[in-house]
Amino acid sequence: MNAGRRYLGTSGLAAPALLLALSLGAVWLNFPGGLRFWRASAIVLAWAGTGALVGSLTLMVREPHWAALMGGLDAMYRWHHRGGVIGYVLLLCHPLALGMAGVRESPRTAWLAISPWHLSWPEWLGWLGVLCLMAGLTSTFSQRTSYRRWQAFHYLTALGVASGLAHVFVLLGDARNFLGFIAVAAVALAWRLLAVDRGLTAHPFRVTQVARKAANMIEASLAPCAGAVPASPGQFLLVAFGDGPGYRGCEEFHPFTVSAIGAQGDLSVAIKAMGPCTRRIQSLRPGVLVRVQGPFGHFLASAPNAPQLWIAGGIGITPFIAAIRAGGISQQTTLIYLYREERDAAFLDELKARAGVDANFELIAEAVGKRLPDVPRLLSRVTRLRQRQVQICGPAGLVKALRSGLRELGVLERSIHYESFDFR
Repeated sequence: MNAGRRYLGTSGLAAPALLLALSLGAVWLNFPGGLRFWRASAIVLAWAGTGALVGSLTLMVREPHWAALMGGLDAMYRWHHRGGVIGYVLLLCHPLALGMAGVRESPRTAWLAISPWHLSWPEWLGWLGVLCLMAGLTSTFSQRTSYRRWQAFHYLTALGVASGLAHVFVLLGDARNFLGFIAVAAVALAWRLLAVDRGLTAHPFRVTQVARKAANMIEASLAPCAGAVPASPGQFLLVAFGDGPGYRGCEEFHPFTVSAIGAQGDLSVAIKAMGPCTRRIQSLRPGVLVRVQGPFGHFLASAPNAPQLWIAGGIGITPFIAAIRAGGISQQTTLIYLYREERDAAFLDELKARAGVDANFELIAEAVGKRLPDVPRLLSRVTRLRQRQVQICGPAGLVKALRSGLRELGVLERSIHYESFDFR
C-alpha cells in the first residue's frame, strides 16, 4: 500500500527549515566579497544550490526517528523532491550568471565562460553533475515510470550530486568550509544505498499465515525472528518479501499498512495487487523470509477525545481494521467503508460483526463501482457531523472529494485528517 500522511503542526516545518538552513548556511560560510554583481551572484547561486541538494539527500534517509522528526516520511519525500528541484534550478543559473559576468567584456568571453568545450576537467565535473540531475529529476515527474526504472534513474541524481561536490572541491583552494557538506552528503548516500535499499538495518521476520481477504488482496501475518517492531494502528511498514518454500520474492521494499498487531510482536499487513511485485506477493506462502523497515506514519496516532468519523476507500480500510482489532474505539465512531464491488470489500464480515456488538461503532458500507460516491448523500447519514474528528484513508481523488464536501458542510479543516496512496 502506498501511503502518505497530510497533517498540520510544527513538525511539518522541520524539513523545509532544514533545506533553508543548509542553503543559507552554505552561502553565509562562503559569501564572496569584493566581486562584481554577476560574478558574486554566480557564487551565491552555486552555494545555495549545493546546500539545497545536500539537504535533499538528508531527506531521503529512511529511518523511523529521523522521519518522525522531519514530520513524517511522506513530508520528507515531498521536500526531498522539492529540494532537489530547487537545487537543480539554482545550479543551472550558476553558469548563466558566469556568462552574464563575461558579457561586460564581450559575447565571446561570455560564451567561453560557460561552453563545456572550452573549459577544463573541473568545470566538466560541474556540467556532468547538472546533466545527471536533469536526467534523474525528469523521471520523478513521470508517474507511469516503472518502479525499477524510476529507481535506476533516481540513482543518477546521486551521481549528479557527487559530481557537483567534486567540482566544488577541486575548484576551492581552501575546502575547510566545504568538508561538512561532503560529510553530510556521504553519510546520507551511504545510508540510503546500504541501510535502506540494501536493507542492512531491516528487521528479519517470517511469514506465518496468508489469508485471502478480497479479490486481489491478501493479509500476511509476520512473526519476528529477532526484536519486535513497535508499530501502532495507522502506521505502515516498508516490507521486502524474500524466498521461501515454493515461493520466490521480488525483494523490493514496498509500503504496507499494519492491519493487526499481536502480543508477541507479530504483525499483519494487507497487500493489494497494484503492480508486478504486489501481484507476485498474492501467491505468498508461509515460511517466506521478510525484511521490515519502520514503522512510519502518524495516522490515527493522536485522535482527540471526540466523536470520530472514519472514511475508508478500498485498501484504505487497513488502518481502521488495525485500530478496531486493537480495541481502539473509546468514543462514538462511524465508519464509512466504500469499495467497488462486494468481492473487493476486505474485512467486511469482521466489521459487520463488530458493529453488531459494539454500541460505540457504526458501520456504513457501500459499493460505489469505479465512480466517486455521492458525497453529500453519504455525509447526510452521519449525525453530529460538525462535532466529529474526521479520518480519511483512500485514493487521492476520493480524499479530495470528501475534503471538499466536508468543508461545504461546515467541518473545520483542522478536524480533517487524511492518508492517501501517493508515494513510492
